Amino acid sequence: MKSATSKKPVAKKKGVAKNALLEKTKELELLHRITESIGSNLDLKIVLREIVALVVEKTGADACLLYLLNELKDELVLQASKIPHPKLIGQISLEVGEGITGWVARERRLVAISENAEDDPRFKVFQRLPEDRYQAFLSVPVTSKGEVIGVLNVQHKKAHQQTENEINLMSTIGHQVGSAIENARLYDEMKKKAMQIDTLSRVSRTISSGRYIEEILNLLVTMTAGMMNSKICSIMILDKAKRELKVVATQSLSETYRRKANVKVGESVSGRAVKEKNPIAILDVQADTEFRFPDLAKKEGLRSLLSVPMMVKNRVVGVLNSYTSKKHRFTEEEINLLQSVANQAAVAIENTALTEQSSAMQEALETRKAVERAKGILMKQGNIEEDEAFRVIQRQSMNNRKTMRDVADAIILTSKIKRA
Repeated sequence: MKSATSKKPVAKKKGVAKNALLEKTKELELLHRITESIGSNLDLKIVLREIVALVVEKTGADACLLYLLNELKDELVLQASKIPHPKLIGQISLEVGEGITGWVARERRLVAISENAEDDPRFKVFQRLPEDRYQAFLSVPVTSKGEVIGVLNVQHKKAHQQTENEINLMSTIGHQVGSAIENARLYDEMKKKAMQIDTLSRVSRTISSGRYIEEILNLLVTMTAGMMNSKICSIMILDKAKRELKVVATQSLSETYRRKANVKVGESVSGRAVKEKNPIAILDVQADTEFRFPDLAKKEGLRSLLSVPMMVKNRVVGVLNSYTSKKHRFTEEEINLLQSVANQAAVAIENTALTEQSSAMQEALETRKAVERAKGILMKQGNIEEDEAFRVIQRQSMNNRKTMRDVADAIILTSKIKRA
């Protein structure tokens, strides 16, 4: 007969096994729900928000924060959080290597601190965050295609010893988040390309629509701003006589920008684009020494600029500018895209100029015919020479503040009435 004491180790082992099974079940459920979230939605913001909420719910953590590298890969930006500071999404950022989060991104290694996390020399205190102090800190890299693209932080207010299973689980979630981000970015890229194709089509239709040139240019900057995600998009036309550029169209409501001073050819970024007949991209106009309007850029929140010349048969008629609100490295595809729109706008401007020239020439010809006819009438009626008849028309034009065409038409009409 077995003693009661001999049953205790068996019961204890069963309890440990049961707890381990429950833990594994919880982990699998969390991974399953994250997978479902990733598969059911391609909106990156929604997916990230759901992931951090699930992590807090299933792990018992007090907070979960997700940082992603910006497109220049030099800064981590808070993109999702659960519990603390939801209003600061997109507002909190730190450099790669800064704080524990930045260290994880730079070193591509996780950090697990069970207590007194703020005593770690790598810890970073943000003044804008609530005064909560977290004892335990687990920070894992978020990866995609072998590259670190962000950092996932799980925090506890009280001391918490992270188990090997917990660390492995968060590392797995880091990989899953990376896959979600990749899928969402591919989806956004597809949407962006579809919008670009549609915009180029609408640009072509607008230019051939027969609208007035002012209306065409305002439609072009509005469509281009949407396509390029511009804070401000503008068209500046070249005055050949003065050799300077003037803003003639922009989708911006800023009167300060609309009234900004003209730019000489070769001056600032737009003037250089005209002089060099090539696109010019500036990463940060607020810091660029050649950009003429740094104060305006700061006031309007402008950072990066792409300025492309509007070309017709190797002649520049103006520039098309696209400003972003954040630092942005323009791709070759974006440059070619904006250049395509700029050249179509240049054609519209050129066609309008040719139409105006043609109309002016036609008007001049009709005026000349009318004046010649009026001179003949005066010569016959007054028995005067041709030069005298011309001076009569000229004096009437000046004295009555009428055009010579108006005076000539009046003489012709009077003659017809008299004959009738």
